Amino acid sequence: MSHEILHRGLGPMTSPTYLPAELDTVLWGRLPCATDAPVLTIDPGTEVTFDTISHEGILEDQGRDPRAFFGAHGVDGDHVLDDAVELAASDHPRTWGVDGPHVVTGPVRVSGARRGDLLAMTLVDATPRVPYGVISNRHGKGALPGEMPADGETFSAFAAVDDAGTHGLLPLVPGGDRHARFPLAPFLGIMGVAVDGDARPHSVPPGAHGGNIDIKLLTAGSTLYLPVQVDGALAYVGDPHFAQGDGEVALTAMEASLRATVRFDVIAHEDAVEQFGELAGPLARTSEYLVPTGMDEDLDVAMASCVRAALALLEARYGMDRRMAYAYLSAATDFDISQVVDMVKGVHARIRLADFA
Repeated sequence: MSHEILHRGLGPMTSPTYLPAELDTVLWGRLPCATDAPVLTIDPGTEVTFDTISHEGILEDQGRDPRAFFGAHGVDGDHVLDDAVELAASDHPRTWGVDGPHVVTGPVRVSGARRGDLLAMTLVDATPRVPYGVISNRHGKGALPGEMPADGETFSAFAAVDDAGTHGLLPLVPGGDRHARFPLAPFLGIMGVAVDGDARPHSVPPGAHGGNIDIKLLTAGSTLYLPVQVDGALAYVGDPHFAQGDGEVALTAMEASLRATVRFDVIAHEDAVEQFGELAGPLARTSEYLVPTGMDEDLDVAMASCVRAALALLEARYGMDRRMAYAYLSAATDFDISQVVDMVKGVHARIRLADFA
């Protein structure tokens, strides 16, 4: 493989502030809470380059030996990330079958962020650390539980990145020479802030804290706005994706490690209310869209929550009459299923910024 392998500390860094994924800078299977100590403290406006580790290839049902796992797919040992090998071989706190699979880097304390403010996390850059990834269907989960995977098997499909670095290559049959070819659009499935209290939340279900929201629109240039729950925000990133379809129906997308640069900004509560209204949960902005969200274990409830969030946003930001906003959403806005596989299902809307220019 001709692609550069971005081992810890090596290769290009978008920001001079760098946070590697080491045993003392990551959590595995749980997300930060108010009592966690920050591994880095920054001022608002700072860009941080994070190394993230994909959980695919390091999990117990894959042998917890990424060199052996990826070696079986023809990957040289030198092309397996050292930090992934180190984490898999460690006794890092995690309970198999109880905690989630995800590895998150952080938490990062943002000076001046106060409860009730918004933390704006802008993805500046997302660079693949390796030229391959994995798409898994396991544990009887996904959109077809009990049907896929058959007989409760664990199925992990290996996907390579093409020589141009722009597309994923998935064999039509395991080990076959013919491939489906699909575009890459790297993003972080997890961006979040710490929850209040002393209990670390499970890494799988998303919520008002963000976490595992898996919205594929959050590629480089996009911003995620999260209500700050504890002073300092205690932000974190993880669950790196190379590509995902809305729904993420098999359980995972094309999962693979990224080097991601994120800028952190704080929007004071009063300004946040003026710009977006009172946010109860994540809101995203891309170059084209405002993206309110809805989340619930029941997809119908998630959809209704997203519609209400979109109505509140249009009322607060543009002064739109609620009845007219409802009509506008019906005529002009797509409501997409973010994912249906993370315990809590997600819906996000795409409100075109150009419609209100």
